[in-house]
Amino acid sequence: MVTLFEQDCRSMNRQSSKGNQLKWSNDGFWYKADYAGYEGLAEYLISNLLISSSLSRHEYTIYETDKIQYRFQTYNGCKSQDFLPKGWQLITLERLFSLKTGKSLNAIIYSIKDVEERIRFTAEQTEKLTELPDFGKYLAKMLTIDAFFLNEDRHTHNIAVLLDDTGKYHYCPFFDHGAGLLSDTTMDYPLQADLALLLGNVHSKTFCPDFDEQLDAAENLYGRQLTFSFDRKDVLRLLDQEPYYPQEIKHRLENILYGQIRKYEYLFR
Repeated sequence: MVTLFEQDCRSMNRQSSKGNQLKWSNDGFWYKADYAGYEGLAEYLISNLLISSSLSRHEYTIYETDKIQYRFQTYNGCKSQDFLPKGWQLITLERLFSLKTGKSLNAIIYSIKDVEERIRFTAEQTEKLTELPDFGKYLAKMLTIDAFFLNEDRHTHNIAVLLDDTGKYHYCPFFDHGAGLLSDTTMDYPLQADLALLLGNVHSKTFCPDFDEQLDAAENLYGRQLTFSFDRKDVLRLLDQEPYYPQEIKHRLENILYGQIRKYEYLFR
């Protein structure tokens, strides 16, 4: 358990349709408290399963679950190492486009009718603004992660690039998976509800409401950019060694991931 104080609190604005989430920075780590369900467990499980993928280690952030003591309450949540070197900034794509063009990227995206063209526009314009090559491949990897793990809250406020202290841009590690795996048990995906029914109600927010449509569009444009190599035993191992969350939630995650492994068999090496 970690005890955090008001001076550690950095932001309560989650930049999400889900509302606000307590967030702290302390001693080189970022901490996030669960807000609507089991976000911390989703962050932990997704990021640790990415170890068994074709991504390089520098391409994603690892989260671990933790108990967070703040004021008079104890929260489940997660922590991750701060990946920003001193003097660097994290710039979301929404902020990047606003600063460089004076326009909202999200508004521009949804003024374009075709999903492939929305993705192509985002990739090409980001490359022009940052001089980062192959941003379309980066988006294809991200959309694969989000489709497989059902991250329903990926939007232009949590897709980001890094700006160093010389003014050069760099790729940002993949982060913020807490809205994945039906983690919102408070509003949208209660534990008592039928899982098959809930799965039919999960929608993406990045380029269209359908995970598979936007993943197909990205693969048509940039090819398959990500594969997985974990199996059911890896899922069970990670859940078994996690100390804080109840078995009822872990059992639901097992069932979700087993179904996703079957559905996306083509992504497994």
